[in-house]
Amino acid sequence: MRIVVQRVNRASVRVDGQTVGEIGRGLLVLLGIGKEDADADSDYIIGKILSLRIFHDDEGKMNRSVTDIAGSVLVVSQFTLHGDVRKGTRPSFSDAMPPADAEKFYGRFMEKLRAATPLKVAEGRFAAMMDVELVNDGPVTLVLDSRLR
Repeated sequence: MRIVVQRVNRASVRVDGQTVGEIGRGLLVLLGIGKEDADADSDYIIGKILSLRIFHDDEGKMNRSVTDIAGSVLVVSQFTLHGDVRKGTRPSFSDAMPPADAEKFYGRFMEKLRAATPLKVAEGRFAAMMDVELVNDGPVTLVLDSRLR
């Protein structure tokens, strides 16, 4: 499982001109599900999302998590995070989980994330063409891969 985490002041997702998810201060998470991913990958990533200390404390140090600041989380599925461009210039997505399986996996991931926190958790729409808008705070952007623990 690969994610791009961005610390944001606000973020939203629109599908066909309608807002389907939005948050204020918190984390925008772009989520790519790989064909080999399992529940342990979800658990690891959820733990990281909720505990990454990337928000400033009173001394200006990145020492607080989204949980500590009572922020929000917006998750957007993005299979292109598993795009491989090592050969040629057209991405191969053979490492991404097939769409039907990924949709079920994504649903379970979202259920687990919501069960793990009282924070507001919003999401995009799986497999939809989405317009994602954000105001990156910092900017602070991190990439995590559950296979590289």
